[in-house]
Amino acid sequence: MDDPVLVEVTRGALVESRHRGTVAVVDADGGLVLALGDVEQRVFPRSAVKAIQALPLVETGAADRYGITEEEIALACASHSGEPRHAETAARMLTKLGRDFACLECGAHWPMGAEASQALARSGATPTALHNNCSGKHAGFICVACALDVDPSGYVEPAHAVQREVRAAMEALTGAAHGEDVRGTDGCSIPTYAVPLRALALAFARFGSGRGLAPARAAAAARIRAAVAAHPFMVAGTGRFDTLLMEALGTRAFVKVGAEGVYCASLPELGLGIALKCDDGAGRAAEVVMAALTARFLPLSGEEGAVVESLARPQLNNWNGRHVGGLRPAAALG
Repeated sequence: MDDPVLVEVTRGALVESRHRGTVAVVDADGGLVLALGDVEQRVFPRSAVKAIQALPLVETGAADRYGITEEEIALACASHSGEPRHAETAARMLTKLGRDFACLECGAHWPMGAEASQALARSGATPTALHNNCSGKHAGFICVACALDVDPSGYVEPAHAVQREVRAAMEALTGAAHGEDVRGTDGCSIPTYAVPLRALALAFARFGSGRGLAPARAAAAARIRAAVAAHPFMVAGTGRFDTLLMEALGTRAFVKVGAEGVYCASLPELGLGIALKCDDGAGRAAEVVMAALTARFLPLSGEEGAVVESLARPQLNNWNGRHVGGLRPAAALG
């Protein structure tokens, strides 16, 4: 059975393309609130779970030991655009450890943000690992290694103490085993584990509500959510979906993009977690689905609703700036 159509792409009055996918909305007790498609299918969450991967940064005491700020905690959860403030913040985290970008094992790429990438090229510089969208997460991993008094070298490997901490946090929140049989390697070289979509939604229900978590872990999750709500720019960047949505909603929603059409979210006041996967890996469709689900479940003020609606129905313009179509939630999303 095919997964349902979640997003339609229009041109003029006609539907030009359709994106199918799967959605799971779960409460913190594991109750399934909404299921579209096969919610038991395993998916690689990729970057969508960076906030959960950041739990050891707080739980081990590393954040307090090294004076990691809220802004830096937010960056540890980021898939950032590589803008100067992002790179500078990652560098500052490492300086607190007496280290620099040479110890980052995420690799280097040009900034994801077009303006940041162009500015870097115009300056005659080349990108470093600080510009990698995962540099904040990796700086956080190095903080954890130092707090555990272990050599950070090789911290991306599955057997390293840091990745053991990360895997334990993921297993605890999802309730799903993270074994070698479902392990892959993420773009930034750390392990990524395929877990059922429903389990991902449960993890974010727990992350957002604290229910089912030990008091210290619930407090760590709350601290991370507060940091992100205070500094949404750090999680993504200028004009990016995650930043725009969380600037509008603050602590009411935590959202995080993954890769290949994966998105996850917590709606703390409702105790709900959301996980979705677009079958074709389309990020543009995943954003529309996440905005539509946010509007469906979360009561919004007029100002909040206007922002979310614009994200749920983005317009398409051609190279002359003429409106030619758009994206919209399909009937399956209600």
